[in-house]
Amino acid sequence: MPGDITQPCNFTDARPTIKRGATGDAVKQEQCYLNNSLTGTKLLEDGIFGPVTDAATRRFQTCAKITIDGICGPQTWSFLTFWANSADFVC
Repeated sequence: MPGDITQPCNFTDARPTIKRGATGDAVKQEQCYLNNSLTGTKLLEDGIFGPVTDAATRRFQTCAKITIDGICGPQTWSFLTFWANSADFVC
């Protein structure tokens, strides 16, 4: 697909609400997006939403000036998707 060329993360198109304890491709997608959005962050894209992913989620939410709750829901997905696909936005 033509749009996939610029997409840095291709684990899934699903954007469910995920939080600590979640597993699967959506978590891998978030971890990849966090790696592309946070300077100095290199999360293992293992699909396990543990304490390191929780901390990175909260760091991103702080930087993006959105609700800081460690949950990757609609608002966080929206900001993460935009930031991860834009060279202009890095936290």
